[in-house]
Amino acid sequence: MSKTLYVGNLPWSTTEEELKEAFASSAEVLGVRIITDRETGRSKGFGFVEVEDSSLEGAIDAMNGYSLDGRNLVVNEARPRATRD
Repeated sequence: MSKTLYVGNLPWSTTEEELKEAFASSAEVLGVRIITDRETGRSKGFGFVEVEDSSLEGAIDAMNGYSLDGRNLVVNEARPRATRD
């Protein structure tokens, strides 16, 4: 099984590959998505990293507060998307 991590406070220039590499030392990364603006294609400064269940706590402990290009990441377990009317 896998779990999804929310990763906030990302530098605008971070690529999905760079984010995957940053997390690779603390967890088995299964997938990465950086959320972008539909109109401009520019990063919104947050994304999601999918990791193995067993890696979840270790990844949060290792990466929450981790400095990536001068910005301290905010990492926690992603919550389900709220339904919109």
